[in-house]
Amino acid sequence: MRMPDSGLTAFPDVPGDVRVIDLAWNRISEAPPWLAGLTALEELRLDGNGLRVLPDLSGLTALRALHLDGNELTSFPACPPNLETLFLYGNHVGALPGRLPATLRHLAAGANGLTGTPAALWKLTGLESLNLAQNALTEIPAAIGGLTRLRMLDLGHNRLTEIPPELGDLPLTDYLYLSDNLFTEVPESIGRLDRLTYLNLTDNRLTRLPDSLGSMASLVELRLYGNRLEALPESIAGLSRLRELHLRGNRLRELPARLPAGLRHLDLRDNLLRALPPALPAGLKQLDLRNNRLRELPADLPDLDKLDLRWNKLDGEPEVLRRLEARGCVILR
Repeated sequence: MRMPDSGLTAFPDVPGDVRVIDLAWNRISEAPPWLAGLTALEELRLDGNGLRVLPDLSGLTALRALHLDGNELTSFPACPPNLETLFLYGNHVGALPGRLPATLRHLAAGANGLTGTPAALWKLTGLESLNLAQNALTEIPAAIGGLTRLRMLDLGHNRLTEIPPELGDLPLTDYLYLSDNLFTEVPESIGRLDRLTYLNLTDNRLTRLPDSLGSMASLVELRLYGNRLEALPESIAGLSRLRELHLRGNRLRELPARLPAGLRHLDLRDNLLRALPPALPAGLKQLDLRNNRLRELPADLPDLDKLDLRWNKLDGEPEVLRRLEARGCVILR
């Protein structure tokens, strides 16, 4: 049963055997107490309201999915015992429940102001996705390595200072967000994430990357901008599936002689580069070199679609640019 999202003034009669209720975006300030009696309910959507409290829903044994994003909740009552999906993003819940159902597969508790996590969280061995972004977390325990089914993890925008080595024990496949924290190094164990396709380490304090990075064979996109990197490991050439590499705003003075062969997008803006490797990946299509210290370019460049050279000081007009323009490349300089 889906309610209109124009704002409710009264609730219709709801049959006791209803399985789905959608009350999202209705400016409801108080959840109706009769929700707690709908024992056949399997999915409940209350996103985007002004809810400050919830009725006790622990008796809803059939409930599998509970959506509460974008409310004003400051606490959370006992969870329904068989819950699989719990979305609490964008509330004011200062602490997660000490007891969480063992059936949970998807948990989103970002943007709540959390300063810690309960021990029960790290025992949810069936968890497949976990979002704790935009909180005030200062550490993640080694016990995270026990989440043996986790495919997606977002720990971005916290106050974390260390990446636990046990992160490398996770079976992550879809993404790992570690952006906007206080990391100064990445553990060698990250190389064991050889099924991961997307890694975001932007806006930290990294000065180097481990050689094991080159073992992350499934990476398609790697974002490292806003760090303090002065060099890249030579092993990065081993990332044969990598298509996008974002390195804007580091301190790179040179690049490895070889870059990933499948690269299509390379962002090197705001670094300290004086030269490029003699050969760049043949399939590269977009190359951003803004605000470096380049005086010359290699004699040959790939068949680019776009090349941004602004805020460099090239000597003269390299012949390679005329050839690129003749092939239809957009060049900004």
